[in-house]
Amino acid sequence: MEEDEVKSRLFHSLAISAVKASKHLPASPSFQRCAIASWTRESLHKRECCFFEKGVREDVCWCGYLKTDHVDEAIKPEDFTGESWDKHKHVREVPTDAFGDISFGDLVQKTGKYARVSTDTSPEILYELLTEQWKLSPPNLLISVTGGAKNFFLKARLKNMFHRGLIKVAQTTGAWILTGGTHAGVMKHVGQAVRDHALSNSMQGQIVAIGVATWGIIHNRDALVHSEGCFPAHYETDIKGQGRLSCLDNNHTHFLLVDDGTQGHYGVEIELRSRLEKCISGKRLGNKESGVTIPVVCVVLDGGPGTLNTIYNAMLNGTPCVILEGSGRIADVIAQVAALPLARVTIALIHQLMKKFFGQEYENFSHLKIIEWTKKIQDIIRMSHWLTIFRISDDDHGDVDVAILQALLKASRTSETLGVESWKRQLELAIAWNRVDIAETEIFTEESQWKSSDLHWAMFSALVGNKPQFVSLLLENGVSLRDFLQDEETLCELYKQLPGGFFLRKLAKRVHSSCRRRRKVLRIRKRAHTGQGELISMTHVSDEVRHLLGSFTHALYPPSIVSYDMSTEVTSVSLSKSQTGSQLLLVEDNADAQRDPGRDLFLWAVVQNNKELAEIAWELCRDCMSAALAASKILKTMAEEGSDADVAEAMRELANHYEKHAIGVFSECHNSDGERARKLLVRVSPFWGRTTCLRLALEADDKSFVAQSGVQALLTQIWCGELSVDNPVWRVLICMVFFPLIYTRFLVFRRDEVLHREAEKKEEIKTVEKVTGSTVRINSRRHGLKRLKPLSSWYRLVHLYSSPQVKFYWNIVSYSAFLFLFAVVLMIDFQATPSAGELLLYVWLLSLVCEEVRQLFYDPDGFGFHKKARMYFNELWNILDVLSILLFIIGLALRLTTELFYAGKILLCIDFVVFCLRFMAIFTISRTLGPKIIIVRRMMTDMFFFMFLMSIWVVAYGVAKQGILIHNDNRLDWIVRGAIYEPYLIIFGNFPTNIDYAAFDIDSCSMNGTDPLKPKCPVLNDDQTPAFPEWLTIILLCVYLLFANILLLNLLIAIFNFTFQTVQDNTDIIWMFQRYELIKEYHSRPTAPPPFIIFSHFYLFIRNMALCRPPVVSKEFKSELPQVEEEELLSWEALMKDRYLLSSQQEQSQSMERRILDTSQKVTTITDRLEREEETGSAAMMQRLARLEEQVVQSTKALQWIMDSLKCPGFAAKEAQPTLATTDESPDTEKEDGFHVNARQLHYPNSKLQRFPVPEEKVPWEVSFSSYMPVYYASEDSGDHVDGSESEAVGDYRNPGGRTGIKGRGALSHLGPNRNADLVLTRMRDSERSVLEYLAVWDERHGTLALPGGPLQSPDHLPVTLKKTMGKMLYEKINAKVSEGTKVLEGYVDDCRNTDNAWVEITVLNIHLDRTSQLMVDINSMVESSRGALQWREVSGKTRLGSNQRDSLRQVAELHNRKF
Repeated sequence: MEEDEVKSRLFHSLAISAVKASKHLPASPSFQRCAIASWTRESLHKRECCFFEKGVREDVCWCGYLKTDHVDEAIKPEDFTGESWDKHKHVREVPTDAFGDISFGDLVQKTGKYARVSTDTSPEILYELLTEQWKLSPPNLLISVTGGAKNFFLKARLKNMFHRGLIKVAQTTGAWILTGGTHAGVMKHVGQAVRDHALSNSMQGQIVAIGVATWGIIHNRDALVHSEGCFPAHYETDIKGQGRLSCLDNNHTHFLLVDDGTQGHYGVEIELRSRLEKCISGKRLGNKESGVTIPVVCVVLDGGPGTLNTIYNAMLNGTPCVILEGSGRIADVIAQVAALPLARVTIALIHQLMKKFFGQEYENFSHLKIIEWTKKIQDIIRMSHWLTIFRISDDDHGDVDVAILQALLKASRTSETLGVESWKRQLELAIAWNRVDIAETEIFTEESQWKSSDLHWAMFSALVGNKPQFVSLLLENGVSLRDFLQDEETLCELYKQLPGGFFLRKLAKRVHSSCRRRRKVLRIRKRAHTGQGELISMTHVSDEVRHLLGSFTHALYPPSIVSYDMSTEVTSVSLSKSQTGSQLLLVEDNADAQRDPGRDLFLWAVVQNNKELAEIAWELCRDCMSAALAASKILKTMAEEGSDADVAEAMRELANHYEKHAIGVFSECHNSDGERARKLLVRVSPFWGRTTCLRLALEADDKSFVAQSGVQALLTQIWCGELSVDNPVWRVLICMVFFPLIYTRFLVFRRDEVLHREAEKKEEIKTVEKVTGSTVRINSRRHGLKRLKPLSSWYRLVHLYSSPQVKFYWNIVSYSAFLFLFAVVLMIDFQATPSAGELLLYVWLLSLVCEEVRQLFYDPDGFGFHKKARMYFNELWNILDVLSILLFIIGLALRLTTELFYAGKILLCIDFVVFCLRFMAIFTISRTLGPKIIIVRRMMTDMFFFMFLMSIWVVAYGVAKQGILIHNDNRLDWIVRGAIYEPYLIIFGNFPTNIDYAAFDIDSCSMNGTDPLKPKCPVLNDDQTPAFPEWLTIILLCVYLLFANILLLNLLIAIFNFTFQTVQDNTDIIWMFQRYELIKEYHSRPTAPPPFIIFSHFYLFIRNMALCRPPVVSKEFKSELPQVEEEELLSWEALMKDRYLLSSQQEQSQSMERRILDTSQKVTTITDRLEREEETGSAAMMQRLARLEEQVVQSTKALQWIMDSLKCPGFAAKEAQPTLATTDESPDTEKEDGFHVNARQLHYPNSKLQRFPVPEEKVPWEVSFSSYMPVYYASEDSGDHVDGSESEAVGDYRNPGGRTGIKGRGALSHLGPNRNADLVLTRMRDSERSVLEYLAVWDERHGTLALPGGPLQSPDHLPVTLKKTMGKMLYEKINAKVSEGTKVLEGYVDDCRNTDNAWVEITVLNIHLDRTSQLMVDINSMVESSRGALQWREVSGKTRLGSNQRDSLRQVAELHNRKF
């Protein structure tokens, strides 16, 4: 029970989704439906009319529903004379009765979700419905699509771009699309886009399209009603019969049907939809504890006045809008004026554009409405940071998806005060959307300055979110991988965030077993445990990786000193001596372990089988070849141990990919410098468990890598030892016998070759010295050369006989002599008492046994006995060795007994056959015969399975023949001979004589089967002739020969041929791979051949066991380089890796597939450009022709005026001189008037009043505005009230800034100017006078910082309200310094509370304080005791103040010559 609890806690801490899924089994569909129905009835409501009152028609209520649709209690008696129908009073909420699944009767069955909800439903409940009940993943972006709903038409090109862009942005970012949900207008186009995506991408994720529609306008809505929910509800889309109602769009995935209790009224859903959007926009992106909220964007196509209101309100709420030019009506109106200066956006222009784009609808628009829309359009244009116009003719936007995302990023960087935070928020959005193209063009620009530490969070997010393109982008833009992974906690956190898979499951088991083992050792009680002690540590990761790589490697990460959370009492428990010693040994092994951030990231990517991230990290690895081979080994091990066949296949493919990488890098290295390349193969890699590239390749079974010419050259060099690889074999054989020849030049040693090359270099240097006269470089070279001496006579002899090649040849001679002696003993000298020759044979065999034992226990790589034994018995030749030795020992034991003497000899004869087969191993070194032995082994496997097929025919014919010919033979040996042996011999041409009358001989058989040496005669007639049917036996024989001798044997030949053709191409690679083990065996083998090798075995036994000396370590297969040489070699390897990657990219770019793809992209780009020019070119041409026509008309008028003037000399022309239109197309440089903006906001603050719209051109009082009818407002909450004559005095005051759209004093204290003062106290932060600071006050009401200030009573005194902020004493001290202050600003302020008759005027006073003054000390004391109410802040552009106070602070900075 305790173990289960620990495991549960462990998996919770690891956050393994796979384990969680296994613990929480999915409920049945029926149970889920019941749960959803119960939650829906409890949480969601509908609205219904509870009072029927006759409306326009007798049977229709004012709510729009028929009398029969009302509940009984709502229908009152006809003589009822009560209250009249009121929507707010007579509509009530009851549990909803329409929810569940909705199915549309199309050819493609599409099922969505729907629910009928009340207009007062909390948006939080709707969000819970979407995410928890309908199982939608929280969005990374909310796209609200709005626009025209009726008679909406899109041009083909714009339609395709909208469909493609909308789906692309939704798919790449994981967005929700929010629309009106009906099958009309813009909503229909969104549905079509979703449908097209579903048809073309059936395997990809579903696009979420949520329709928020009004319940009362849905046609056929009765099909959706059921008190228990419909699963599914079959909804029919009937466009022809819908009338004034609307059908739901069959391509949306989810529907929220908003009900206000009425029928037939459109727009009911607008308010709830707006609240839902606001709710979603307040949710954290990705459900994070911290970070940005879910962004919302509004996409507008076409639309009327209602759409204009939607755009206006959205932008006021901070929602960016993307308007598609060319989609029609209000979208085109805004697009036409968006680029114009506000002064040119006049009421007349809006009239003109409305008439142009709305057509006949324009006739229904009143002048006041046009004025209101003009004001709203001007405000929309003024908020340009929230507005994006998508134009087809614009190359900058590209597609609609780019325009949408650019609009969001543009909106996120509007605030000047955010600085780095703004860029961070944009980057977080781009990462969440996985749009690296947007980040590259919009975020990582010259304007943004990034430090490596600023991007660490983004790097972590990109890695955990599996966004390889972002990882590359971040690395290119300054992220230092070393700094990012410097803290081991970051790497540990990455492993905790691994996606559920094989490695994470194995890691969880390892952590759990580690905790359990430690608990048993220390005897920790259950209460002493905490969940914190069971988290992943890098020690667990290191152990698991070591298991995957192999036990011969060292730990990649040093063991953690404290990995578990224990109490003081627990930690006092001491470990046993053996455990302490093992831990100290591990610490020592890892004391010199080196960290490579590229290796760490590469390993993290490989264990999760992530090719893209692993590829990026591999390019950053220092030891790239070892990394590639280690990845190959890890992936192949995981593929073998994993249970998922598809995942295992993917792992094998990735392993082969990295084997190719290793081959590519090594080929570049070998082609550049063979000597260095060979060093790379056998050098100890400190980054990968102190193993070598060659060992990793062998363990990973990377045959193709081992078969590389460079690797084979190294093996050949080891095979020859100190002898030159160019020596012919016959010379080596001669010198083995006549060794004095080595002192001549008959046999070349490697040292001789090196000396010869050095001598040649010296000659070249001398030649260069003579020609150039350069001595400095020569001397330096001579000084750097390491002088080598020629080999002495003794060392020549030692190197000759210690060469693996020579050992192998002596072993062949020895083994041949052994077989000869064995044959002589078996055939000639096998006596009851062993002879001298036989005793020598026993000694010889003993030496062979000792050598096999030495091979079994010899472990220079540190594999461990179990792995070494497994490797030993995986080799066929070793199995034959063990079998031959065991047979010899058994035969010898039987031979030494009198009773079983002959049986022992037979067994020894069989053993001789095994020894002869073992002799074939000598051919494995041959390049010609070695591969053929591999083919023979494969053919033996084929023949083994073929024998099963042949045995069927042999037994079938044999039993039939034996049964026909022989009657009841009870001798088993003759039955087997007749049923199996004879049919088998028939295949090879030995035909029987007893199946044919003519060849039958009665003397060759026994009548009753009594003669043990003769077979039993067939059934005979009375005349002693065979009774069996001759025709049948002959036919059986013919059929048997046809199938067995012709068909099956030819099939076997064909199988052999196929095997040969298949294996032939790979036999060389397999032979080269297996050649290593033979070379390593003879490299480690003692010099003397058997039986003299037994003396070497005695020496090794005494040295290792008795004297306990460490084994001699050979540097041929594993060498540790000095630090300087190691660094130089790794740098050179990195250069070769770059060359390899460059050549790979060039090959890929020049491939036929790549060229076809590039050509296709170019053709698509050209086609798009031609289509764009075709559409825009005609419009531009018409515009130019119209301008030309206008100029021709004006020129005609001018000529006519000239002619009239010439006809009447001395008299002025009757008409005034015509003005010619200018053709200057330069942008309008007219300076815009600085009219107040905040004072004309349509919504007056803290009230439900709306100002009369005042367009830009109607602000000045001098401009006539006959339609101007502002409302009167005087708030009762303001400070000083005036008597009832205030309304009469309104005319005495006029706002100097112009019209505001409201009259009276509004929320201000009195009519006329309301004077305020802001105090800017400044100081220098330090003595260096480098940073200017100001004193700010925390405004608790608004939650922001502000300048201290308030209403001004006297120009010579500070506002009295500052006494409460700063205290009376401090207030008086500062007030005394007012005369020393500087007035920075004085005058009218554009305040949102201003009216036509009351306005705010401000005086900004700056008092600069000395750091050493007593007043400064008092202020600092006040700041420290204020608990944040008063703060010193730096004067800079990052200051978060209101716009007016920011302007004041900017002028203060200019006053003190500081950059703002």
